[in-house]
Amino acid sequence: MLIGQKISVIGAGVSGLAVATLLAQRGAQVTVLEQAEAIREVGAGLQISPNGAAVLRAMGQGDQLETLGQRGRMVELRDGASGQRVLQLDLTRGGQGYYFFHRADLIEMLAEAAREAGVRIRLLQQISDLQFDTDGAHLTTAQGAQMQADLVLGADGLHSVVRAQLNGAARPAFTGQVAWRATVPMEKAPDPLVRVYMGPGRHLVRYPLRGGKLMNIVAVEERDAWAVESWSHTDNPDNLRAAFAGFAPEVRQLLDQVNDVFLWGLFRHPVAPVWHNDHAAILGDAAHPTLPFMAQGANMALEDAWVLAAALAGHDDRAEALSNYQIARRERCIDIVDAASKNARNYHLTGSKRTLGHLALRVAGAVAPDMMLKRFDWIYGYDVTRLYP
Repeated sequence: MLIGQKISVIGAGVSGLAVATLLAQRGAQVTVLEQAEAIREVGAGLQISPNGAAVLRAMGQGDQLETLGQRGRMVELRDGASGQRVLQLDLTRGGQGYYFFHRADLIEMLAEAAREAGVRIRLLQQISDLQFDTDGAHLTTAQGAQMQADLVLGADGLHSVVRAQLNGAARPAFTGQVAWRATVPMEKAPDPLVRVYMGPGRHLVRYPLRGGKLMNIVAVEERDAWAVESWSHTDNPDNLRAAFAGFAPEVRQLLDQVNDVFLWGLFRHPVAPVWHNDHAAILGDAAHPTLPFMAQGANMALEDAWVLAAALAGHDDRAEALSNYQIARRERCIDIVDAASKNARNYHLTGSKRTLGHLALRVAGAVAPDMMLKRFDWIYGYDVTRLYP
């Protein structure tokens, strides 16, 4: 069905580049429309868990996954004030691999894969209008240029033009949480593990990138003051240090090295009720923005890309293919978004709830060390490449 089909993908992020590659590999004529002047990502880390790694391997990116990503060994939950370990989770269990990626490295890897598959990537293509008729999708850029496609895929993130056409304006709600992100150069490569320092109303996550040359930091604080929902908003590093001044010396020493930091507000977005019409579909953050507390944003995007490409390749009827794609993805994404929201609350416990919660984690780690990770097998053990070949 895809041979010769003209498909336009809006957005050159993880979901856009992945779905473009997969569709081109199956015979479609794919153009990616990116509003920026270059394919680049600001410096930040992300985690590729086994469910996302399965997609990258099936795309033919297994070697790059190992060379550009860093395999994680474990996750440690620690008390923020004392630094004492509360729980340790073995990430080598099952052998599938968890990887730490610099976002820019993953984007460049996916962009190169797209080009090799024959995808055309057009920059400075901000879409200002999108209309549909029986001939397909009609796009207009901010410069007034017009183009037509048999199918348009919205991989255009939180403020998706395609999502708005399918669902109307979204109404995100501020969570009362803000997040800082930063990277710090490391003289000595640290152990390949995630450490989560938990405190009342706040937590900090750190893990290495690029073979330990950088330490990625994400720090979250509950507050009443609203913050803009943008990854490019800078902040004074002293504000970050002040928020975590009561944490363990190892945390404070790390934050003392931060020179540049970004701050963004965390908003809860509803999962889109409608993911497609006859000539359009959405995926990734355009369909289901999620909070960062399960590290599943990029992995959900990769899963979406695989299932959407498989559905379009496997059906002669496009409407049926797009309907099957939404059915296959929506409920799973709702469950993951909900799990991420709950995880934030678990990190920020106060008073007696915090004491009892940490005690329960210590007991669980001593009695059944695999129990906590097994609770999320429904996320990490899910392989769309086998379910939707």
